[in-house]
Amino acid sequence: MKRKIYAGAAIRDLREARGLTQIDLARRIGVSSSYMSQIETNQRSLSGTVIVELARVLRVDVSAFSSDDNIRLAATLREVLGDPVFSGLDIPLQELRNAALHAPKLGRALIDLHRVYRKVEEKYRSLDDALRATEGNFGSRQSAFEEVRDFFHFIGNYVDSLDRAAEALSSRIAEGPDSLLNRLSCYLETNYHISVSRISPSDGTSFVSNLDRARRVLLLNDTLPRATLAFAVARHLAILAFSDAIEAVVADASFQGTDAGAVCTAALANYFAGALLMPYARFAEEARRTRHDVERLAARFGVSIEQVCHRLSTLQRPGNEGVPMYFLRVDRAGNITKRHSATRLQFARYGGACPIWNIHEAFEAPDRFLVQIAEMPDGDQYLSVAHAITKGGGRFDSVRLRYAVGFGCELAHANEFVYSDVIDARNPRAVVKIGISCRLCDRSDCPQRAIPPFDKGIDVNPDSRNIVPYQLKDIRS
Repeated sequence: MKRKIYAGAAIRDLREARGLTQIDLARRIGVSSSYMSQIETNQRSLSGTVIVELARVLRVDVSAFSSDDNIRLAATLREVLGDPVFSGLDIPLQELRNAALHAPKLGRALIDLHRVYRKVEEKYRSLDDALRATEGNFGSRQSAFEEVRDFFHFIGNYVDSLDRAAEALSSRIAEGPDSLLNRLSCYLETNYHISVSRISPSDGTSFVSNLDRARRVLLLNDTLPRATLAFAVARHLAILAFSDAIEAVVADASFQGTDAGAVCTAALANYFAGALLMPYARFAEEARRTRHDVERLAARFGVSIEQVCHRLSTLQRPGNEGVPMYFLRVDRAGNITKRHSATRLQFARYGGACPIWNIHEAFEAPDRFLVQIAEMPDGDQYLSVAHAITKGGGRFDSVRLRYAVGFGCELAHANEFVYSDVIDARNPRAVVKIGISCRLCDRSDCPQRAIPPFDKGIDVNPDSRNIVPYQLKDIRS
């Protein structure tokens, strides 16, 4: 079906710019004044003949009356109104299209206002971050996930009470000829009278586990990897056996957000599961012995590569600390879905990570571990390792989630990682200069820059063009 074209606002602006009245324009293109009024109020679409006549009289190209601008404007408004600051607004797409069609200047003004708001907000959030770093308190504007992430960051991503409890429980679930999943299932049934049943969803449902307390049955999705199912059983054990300890940690955190407690409870159950499957002393010893080879550690403990990477970032037990590491997980859109750093490396709190960091390249080489020497703007250098992972699957029609995990350490500790064997730290050409994010990075020579830093101006020289079409400059007050 041919799309109807409405361009009332554009026609009105062009007419007024040329000093024509509605009657004048109607007469020149051969239509009635009432017809012209209906065109400018978008009550009538434009025919091919009218478009040609309007282009001739107003001396513009026919593309000036395309409705593509309205479609793009509606899409941009939809993205802007997705900002959490507009939470509670549920504006239908058709209403946004009407706004773009009938009030495009108002729509663009809203977009410009939101752009200014985000710029100011980012500036003050950076100040908030600096204040939190010195005062150790949490901001009131954080989401529940951000507040919980900051909680784990400030405690060094290590929870001693749960870690030691998980280690003690692991010693009771002794190693044997049976699989880890079966040993955990047997312990759950023996001590809590909950049987474990594996089912294969007939419709490709993506659930992992479901505890039916009334029937005392824990259902597991049998199409998923055994490492995923073992982690799921361990997570339910955490809630069943150590809910009081978890609640005590949550209470001590004194979260400000109403949902942060529930988010933290789930995160602590996951933390316990990781500590149960990879008990601290044995895991730390194996990590040192294998030089942090995550594939060997995953095989040794019967867990996934992501679980190993996450566990390595928690080895902060006083007196038996592991190498200070960073860990993050990103999706294909560049969103950081997990992050922790026991190093000085900082992640972007909002938006994606630096585009030249090797974690983005990992999606292009899913069977490889990518190794990079990454240098931050402050001069600190890191051994940076990235690897793509796929979660889910097990059948043709099941949901598959694709992520990339990144981990590493300051270059001074690089020799403790097997991945350093493939780099030459003495070669300056091997160093890749990255940043936190484009908005927070003031490197003036980065060819991958997407947008200027929020605190810098730009200088565009019409006589010179580089890969990035502007130069950065300080904003003078």
